[in-house]
Amino acid sequence: MSDRLFAFAVIVVALGYILSATTIQSGFMPDPVGPKLFPYMIAGAAIVAALTILIRPAEEPEWPGLATFGRIAFAIIVLVGYAYALKPLGFLMPTAIAAGILSYQIHPDARNAALTGLGLSLGLFVIFRFGLGLGLFGFPRAWGIF
Repeated sequence: MSDRLFAFAVIVVALGYILSATTIQSGFMPDPVGPKLFPYMIAGAAIVAALTILIRPAEEPEWPGLATFGRIAFAIIVLVGYAYALKPLGFLMPTAIAAGILSYQIHPDARNAALTGLGLSLGLFVIFRFGLGLGLFGFPRAWGIF
């Protein structure tokens, strides 16, 4: 049943994609294929894949319990909070906290989660700032430290 629901949702989204592609306007010198072909091809491939799932669905999966969905929702809340905290707090503190919380969720050991958060935060900062040359601020800009 879940495969068929998913396939139906994919077909609806693909049809919406086709409908939105019909509004694409060509420039004054359109090429023979036109800009609408690529969205039509993507939507067509999605519809073919969805029809395949409709015709040959897999056996019904065993869904996880409600507690698992709660942990996933908590992880999403942590990641959204992390995204909002990056600009005012810099990279290092929010990354260490978010990585530590998510690490603790995977394996509940506070010491290892804290070390993972700190190590990931410092390691990624060094790679992004010095290796890739991105303009990250490690700490809040008001502190005046990188």
